[in-house]
Amino acid sequence: MTEKTKEIPVMVGCDRGLCHQAVGRQDRQLNTYDWLADVPGNVDTTDLVEVQFKHTRKGYYHNVNHLELKKGDVVAVEASPGHDIGVVTLTGRLVKLQLKKANLKSTEDIKRIYRIARTTDMDKFREAKAREHSTMIESRKIAKGLGLDMKIGDVEYQGDGNKAIFYYIADGRVDFRQLIKDLAAAFHVRIEMKQIGARQEAGRIGGTGPCGRELCCATWMKNFVSVSTSAARFQDISLNPQKLAGMCAKLKCCLNYEVDEYIEASKRMPNRDTVLQTQDADYYLFKSDILAGLVTYSTDKNIAANLQTIPASHAHEIIAMNRRGEKPLSLEEKESKPVETPHNVDLAGGDISRFDKAKKKKKKKKPANRQNEPHNAAANDNNHAE
Repeated sequence: MTEKTKEIPVMVGCDRGLCHQAVGRQDRQLNTYDWLADVPGNVDTTDLVEVQFKHTRKGYYHNVNHLELKKGDVVAVEASPGHDIGVVTLTGRLVKLQLKKANLKSTEDIKRIYRIARTTDMDKFREAKAREHSTMIESRKIAKGLGLDMKIGDVEYQGDGNKAIFYYIADGRVDFRQLIKDLAAAFHVRIEMKQIGARQEAGRIGGTGPCGRELCCATWMKNFVSVSTSAARFQDISLNPQKLAGMCAKLKCCLNYEVDEYIEASKRMPNRDTVLQTQDADYYLFKSDILAGLVTYSTDKNIAANLQTIPASHAHEIIAMNRRGEKPLSLEEKESKPVETPHNVDLAGGDISRFDKAKKKKKKKKPANRQNEPHNAAANDNNHAE
């Protein structure tokens, strides 16, 4: 190891400049990268802590006991009744920004963190989690026996096992008062029913989308925005319901990701109904590439005939000429002069392009013209004959 290498400071707890405390456990859905984790005094700015439970359920709590918490710690938090077990996913000043995204208007409802989970707490937690799948299957049978038009998609037990949350999907309003009584008698816990939509169910279950990546609703998306077919029209996407639908059988959320860019770019495109008039023919819009700024025109209004692709800027120039009563010869652009590239010069004074110069090829000597050889040979024969 050289002296220069010894002088380089090494950040404790970091690998290649990235703090491992900022990443935390990646098996948690809706994981947030804390890019302020290694900033001194970040944790002291607020006592708010983000705690995540099963799948996409998150909560925000006050660290009233001033525990030294970091991302990935398992804690026992206040619940009603009893306590719940969750994993710390965020600390510091970024938690306040997450509160704004969660639309928590009243901070009085924020509960507190009791302690870091003990061994007895984890034993109760594992015992409660082991009952979730069998409880879901049994609750579906009970709901079916009551003739309720609903589907119980998931069950989540509280960390101490005293309460269970039943997530269900229903098209309309469901009267589940008798269902709650039957579930409480069957499982001997406090029952809470929570209605979710198809998108929320897909986020809780998870899966892989047609793009080959994990579902956005199961990784980072928490707030869902309504998606309409107009987003597909703006992007010139085929209105095929099978291709536009996601794993939840609803329109894909990713249709809204780039629609604003397409709307802005479409303002620079010519109108679809505008006909370009030239001296040779009239051209109708056949298709357009919005992001590339290219439009393709056809001489026939219904079929593809004599297709020509031109930039949208040139199409606007032709439209302006038609409004003035002028018609160009054709849709082809005028020949543009080649742009001369500047000569590369080395800052030290040398020419760095000297290695790029092609070697001059030596000119090969052309062979002597042999067209006159037969005449010369005939002349020599005549001389010998004389």
